[in-house]
Amino acid sequence: MKPLDALGELLDNQVLVRLKNGIEVRGVLKAFDIHINLVLDDAEFDDGDVEKKFKTLFLRGDMILFVS
Repeated sequence: MKPLDALGELLDNQVLVRLKNGIEVRGVLKAFDIHINLVLDDAEFDDGDVEKKFKTLFLRGDMILFVS
């Protein structure tokens, strides 16, 4: 199995993404590319005291530490 194959198996499933700035984002993985740019639907994360929600969120691959 290749790394992109593993992401392919997660399509349309809830994922947890940790970013380099320490923020953890949860959402449904809808798309990705070879740069690990991700598109999440129904994404949410806590930014201090405020919980933010997005219908669709694009995450740039060079900011991602891991996807689970």
